[in-house]
Formats: sequence, structure tokens, C-alpha cells
Amino acid sequence: MTQMNAAILCLAFIAGLLSTAFVWGGYAVLASGIVAPVFIKRLWRGSPNLQVWVIAGIIGLLASLYFQTRIPQPATNDISRLIGNEQQVVTVQGKITSTPRLTRSQRGQFWLAASWLEENKVTGKVYVTVPLLQTTGLHPGQRIAVTGVLYQPLAPTNPGGFDFRAYLAREGTFAGLSGRRVEISAGQKSSKWGWWRIRQKIVRSQVQWLGSPEGSLVSSMVMGGKSVDLPYDIRDLFVRVGLAHALAASGFQTSLILGVMLALLRRFSVALQVSFAGGALLLFLGLTGVQSSVLRAVLMGFAALIAIGTKRKVKPLGSLLIAATLLLLFNPLWIWDLGFQLSFLATLGLLVTVPPLIERLDWLPVAIATLIAVPLAAALWTLPLQLQVFGVVPLYSLVVNILSSPLISVISIGGIISAIASIIYPLAGSALAWLLYYPTHFLIGLTEFFAQLPGNSITVGRISVLQLFVVYGLIVLAWLQPWWQKRSWLAGVMAMGIVLIPMWHTQATVFRATVLATASEPVLVIQDQGKVLLVNSGDANTVRFTVLPFLQQQGVNQIEWAIATDSETSSRSWEEINQRLSVKNFYTPTNSTEGKAVLASVLRPEQTLVVGAIKVKIDDGVLQLQIKEQTWLLLDNVASDEQKQLAYTKKLPHAQVLWWSGEALEKEVLAAVKPEVAIASAIDVDPGIISLLNQNKIQLFWTGRDGAIQWTPKGRFEATMNEVENRAALL
Repeated sequence: MTQMNAAILCLAFIAGLLSTAFVWGGYAVLASGIVAPVFIKRLWRGSPNLQVWVIAGIIGLLASLYFQTRIPQPATNDISRLIGNEQQVVTVQGKITSTPRLTRSQRGQFWLAASWLEENKVTGKVYVTVPLLQTTGLHPGQRIAVTGVLYQPLAPTNPGGFDFRAYLAREGTFAGLSGRRVEISAGQKSSKWGWWRIRQKIVRSQVQWLGSPEGSLVSSMVMGGKSVDLPYDIRDLFVRVGLAHALAASGFQTSLILGVMLALLRRFSVALQVSFAGGALLLFLGLTGVQSSVLRAVLMGFAALIAIGTKRKVKPLGSLLIAATLLLLFNPLWIWDLGFQLSFLATLGLLVTVPPLIERLDWLPVAIATLIAVPLAAALWTLPLQLQVFGVVPLYSLVVNILSSPLISVISIGGIISAIASIIYPLAGSALAWLLYYPTHFLIGLTEFFAQLPGNSITVGRISVLQLFVVYGLIVLAWLQPWWQKRSWLAGVMAMGIVLIPMWHTQATVFRATVLATASEPVLVIQDQGKVLLVNSGDANTVRFTVLPFLQQQGVNQIEWAIATDSETSSRSWEEINQRLSVKNFYTPTNSTEGKAVLASVLRPEQTLVVGAIKVKIDDGVLQLQIKEQTWLLLDNVASDEQKQLAYTKKLPHAQVLWWSGEALEKEVLAAVKPEVAIASAIDVDPGIISLLNQNKIQLFWTGRDGAIQWTPKGRFEATMNEVENRAALL
């Protein structure tokens, strides 16, 4: 088999896995393998024969079927099958399989291989969170008993929200445990060896003299952010300015390891060089853990060592393709792992785009041209995927990457040397890590500076899968086709048009009201042809995990009007929103907002605020919204006696939509308002209220059951959870 035929078959396997994004995608790949030769023969004279293309189509179909067979499913006695409808406190016994880590909610988290649920023998992996102090002394391999509430992970309840259920399913997990108490099983002997011990030893050594967050940052840049508890504010800072790759163990670290090892051993035999460098790669793999991006880098590193050992010329593109195929044969689910995708795309960009970029920058010194070309090439190949996943463009990413590259190189090399020393003699590792204080401190200062600049990131909204494939098609054309190579600027303009024009059209035409599914106060977002009204923000977690992701998905960069219905609302959540998105006008019922982080105007009783096509009025704790031809009323935490009083004094006008916090709802209110639709921002609604609404033939939605509720002037009310379930059924 020729190298070209082998490459086509490998690409067909990868295409078959990618085709699982579409219904009947595998059969489409098969059809392409049969039909493609008719057109390819005309454009490619040296094209493989028909038999190769047909085999490639069959491999693509088999790959899609192989993917389906590898999707994790709960076993017959999986612990998730014993979860009841009511939340009950149970005790789960099992073995810890990961190092405990800190979550954003300041709880400890680890994975538990379950063996017993009360008196029932079970199997399955459980996602466990417990109070932070309960994780003291825990490590992988321990047998423990965790007492808490067992639950099934939920699908996203808001557009743009994190799909916790899908995340756990990719890990082969179908149950979560909100733990309260951990008991370590008696009679266990503590393991004297383990990768977790080595990682712990390195982190402690580097943090001892460097302190935090500098020490944790150095450890993350050596072993990857998934292996080290790096503070979330630093992690978010690097992500915001486009330096997330610095915290991900992958090709950069393996290149440094190979370069340092081969340089140190250049006077010794080739066999010794290959042996020690290979051992260093295996050590690096053990420290970082089995991650797709690390495995890809290590496989390519071994390919380079084999080429050195056999005195053959290594073919980087072939090595990359073989590494991808082997890893996906091992775990086809990695095709949809973001780390895997970004790692391969960035590496491909470095291999095929850096050389032509350096040629075009030949008027600059080679070192400076390389410094510019490397981050630019990686950004060109990874940006479309980032837009599809996050919908955000870090505006200063290229500048930050160019300025930080020397610092990242120094810290990474020094961190690797310090880590090796820490394993042998921790005090020496601490001393070497201390030398990295100023480079690390300057790197953090650099990211903070650019993160605080106005417009540090631009939200354009998430692009569709179809847009993603078209943009990458243009990139591939600019790489392979001579005609497009000479007109790469045209491919760039077309790609920008494919991304920006649909986004601009949507922003300019959409009118939508969305009641977000929140755990605290009711939150409403109204999009009016590019202008946004936000009613309430919720607490800090609601802002971070619900409000901002939704606005980011919708491509919102500015909030024209923000209204807090609670006069005692805290300014902390509004301050966080204002740091990420500009808030032009902010209104509260009284002038008592804490902190004055966002300059607020007072919305007085009987005052009508006109915001675009919407009219807003707050009176006696009742928010009235005139949205197009529809009237909405919000009763936010209005007690039963106050509801009756409002109804008796006729301060409740007729409204098509009654929106309340999900607690008490009096029949006098329904008689006065006469709504057609009722929306409860609550996890549960009292059965008596449901019965009352049904008797009055009022359509009921509540966010705990239906997720976010969306309304447009031309359509009905739609529930997010229904869309998620329909999409899942289709797939």
C-alpha cells in the first residue's frame, strides 16, 4: 500500500467519526467514497483508483458505527439505575480514582468507583463533591464511604449552558453524589508509590518558595492545568486573553523535553539518547495523566525518536495523521473532545502554515518572524473551532502570545528542571523554582494588563457546524490549492463573511424574550434588534454559569438597559457583568445598591421607562413590561397578603403573561390579572397552584421542569428542555 493510499484510508476513518455529528453521516461518507472518484479524476491525475475510494467509504461507515458501539452505557447494576425520584441521603462505598480537586463553588471533587450503595452491590463511576475539609488526606486508591444525596446529572436548562450530563457521559459516568461526610475505611495500608504522590511532591516543592499563585502556575505549565489545582481566577485570566494553551500540557512541553534531553546527551550514543529521551516522555505522560492532547504529543515525540534511532527523515504530517488515527482507534469518543481537537488543529497549523508565513515575513529577522508566525498559525487553525464552542474572539490574543512566548519558554524549561530536581531532592526543586518568580510574576502581570484593556474580547456568537466546516474548507483550500494560495486574502475575507454576515443579520432582526432557568431570583433577557434589556442578574454563580454564557452564545457585547427589581440587590453580580459586558443604563427601585460598582438610576413608582419597543414600570414591587402587544407582570417574592392587597386595590392590570417567583400565588391575583400564560422561576411548583392554573385554563411553564422559556412575536412560548430532548432523540 502506498503512503497516499494509507493517508486516504486514515482520513476516511477520521471523516467517519466526524460524520456522527449528522444523522446518517456515515452513509454520506460511504456515498462520497463511491461518487468522489468521478470528479476527483478530472482534477487529480495521480488520484488512487476506484477501489481505494470505495474502501475508504466503507471504512468511514464502519468508523461511524464503531463510534456508536463505544458510547458509554450504564450497566445493568450501574449505581445510576438505583437513583430514586426523591432526594434521599444515602451512603456509597467505593475506591477513589482521582486526586481531589477544588471546584468553583469551593468544594472538593473527585471520581469514585462505586461498589456498594447501602446494602446493594453496584458498579459505575460517580462524580462526587464534598465540603472542602472532607477531602483532607484523601488520595487515589483509598476505599471510602461517602454519605450524601445521589442524583442524576441534568441536561443544560439554558441556551449556551454547560451540558453537565454530556460531560459525565463522556467520562462513562451517569450519577453524581453531593456528599456531606467522608469516612475512610479502616485497615487500609497507604500506598508508598503513585503518580499522584510524585505530582504532589512537585507541586509542594514549587509552591514552597514561589508561593501562590506563581508556584501553582509553574506546576500547571509543566504538568498541565488538569493535574494541578490552579486558582480559577488565574485560569480564567489566561483563557480570556488567549493563553489557555500555556496551561495545557501538550506539544510545547514534549518539544522542550526532547530538546533538553537530546542536547544534554549529544555526546553519548544514539541508542542512549533515544532511551533516555523516551523515558523522559513516559515520565511526562505519567505526571500529566492520560489526556488526548498529551498522548498525541508523546506519540509524535516517539516518532521523532524512532526517526533519529533509524537515521530516517521524520515526516511530521504523516506522524500527526498516524497519531490521530491510533488515538481514535483507542478511543473514538475523543473526536469530540475539545482538547483533542484544539491540539491537533494547532499542531497542523504549525506544520503547514508557519513556513509560508515566515516566507512572507522575510523582511524581518528570522527569530522575530518565527515569534509572530507560530501564534498566528495556531490561531488561524483553532479560531473557527473556538467560535463554534465559545463564540468569543480574544482581541489581543496575537499580541499577548508574541510578548509572552519568551516568558513561557523560560518558565517551562525552568519548571521542568525544577520538577526533576523536586523528585530527587525537594529543597533543590524549591530553590530552582524560586528563580522563576520574576518571569512568572511578569507573565501574570502581562495577562492582567491585557485582560483589563477595553474590548479585550469580542463576542460574535456561536457559529453553526455547517459554518465551521465551510470555514475549514476555505482554510484547507488556501493550504493545498495553488490558485487559492495566491489569493489567501480572498479565502480570509470569505471566511469572515461566512461568520459575521449571519451574525449581523440575526442581531439586526431578532426580537426575543427569554426567561432564564435560575436557582435564585427571576432573570429575563429581551433582545430587540441588537439591543438588550436585562431584568435582574441573580447571584454570582447565576451570572457566571447562566447569564454570561447565554449572552455570549447570542453574541451580545453590550447591555443597553439593566433593571434590578430588588431594591436590596447586591452590586457584586452587576459588577461582574459590567466587567465582561458594558452596561449603559442601570435602574433600581431605590438608590440603595451596594458598592456603586455600576452607576444606577432610580426607577420611581408610576414612572414609565421606554426602552426601545418595550415599556417598563415598577409599582409596589410589581414589574410591568409592555413587550410589543403583550403585557407581562412580574411578582418577585410578593407574599400572599400583599398579593391579595394588590388585587383588592386594583393595582394589578390585565396581562397576557404572569411571571412569578414560583412560591405563593393567590386566586385573587389570577382573577385580577386574567393571564393566558403563567411562568414560574422555580425548581418546583406547589401542586395546588398547578391545579388552580389548570382550572382557569392557564398555560403553565416553570423553569425547573422546562428550562429557559423563550417567546417571539411570531411564535409560541418554547421550552429549552423540549428542544434538548428533541435534539437528543434525533441523534
